[in-house]
Amino acid sequence: MNSTEYAEFIAYITKSLVQYPEDVVVETIEGERSVILEVRVSETDIGKVVGRQGRIARALRTLLQAVTARQTKRYALEILD
Repeated sequence: MNSTEYAEFIAYITKSLVQYPEDVVVETIEGERSVILEVRVSETDIGKVVGRQGRIARALRTLLQAVTARQTKRYALEILD
């Protein structure tokens, strides 16, 4: 899998969590050793993606780590306002 497919995976999960899935945008920033996936959602949906005490955000990061475990690059997930 490549970083585009991982971004689509995160977008799919995020869209299923929010009220306005059309506002979900996942951007990929590739570095030499790492890839950052930036997730943007509607202001009203930010709480649904972060969750209480960051539990949903932590779960999304765990899923990303699990599917990218065998990759040579390190993947990170950032949720932006």
